[in-house]
Amino acid sequence: MSLFRIVRATTFLTLLLMGVAPVGRATTVYQEPEDFIREVFGSPAVRSGRLWIDKDLQPEVRRILGHDLSVLRIRYWSQAGRTAWILEEIGKDQPITAGIVINDTKIEQIKVLIFRETRGWEIRYPFFTDQFSGAGLEQNYDLSQHIDGISGATLSVNAMVKLARLALLFHRHSQIRERK
Repeated sequence: MSLFRIVRATTFLTLLLMGVAPVGRATTVYQEPEDFIREVFGSPAVRSGRLWIDKDLQPEVRRILGHDLSVLRIRYWSQAGRTAWILEEIGKDQPITAGIVINDTKIEQIKVLIFRETRGWEIRYPFFTDQFSGAGLEQNYDLSQHIDGISGATLSVNAMVKLARLALLFHRHSQIRERK
């Protein structure tokens, strides 16, 4: 076999293997959920509760997410009318975990805690997340203010907007249930 054929065959095999080999997805933990809760409330003794996703709440969840939640209840933390939620939604292929704080029916803070996608990681920066501050939930389940997208991160942006809307909805329901 000539040297040319060996080099060509080796190059072909290398390229073939590179194209077939699975690309690893990097999971980046920016902040552990427990640390987020501790940072928000400043105390490990904050009260946690559970919001049941019942037959009355599920249609509203479906309207926001476009699908049902695969869980029956959501854990949340509350203190003096503020609630904190650790929620997940799929970006393109993998879940994005976010921590969201609601105070008096408005978003106080939203933060990407764990990011598992290969693209769209820019959503973790304050230039994006700061846009959510002060946003509320309208009657039609939209946010009360516009959120600018990020070129190349559309699916991650959409996931964060859905999570913000969902946290506002859950806050509303948790406050109603706590008053009962």
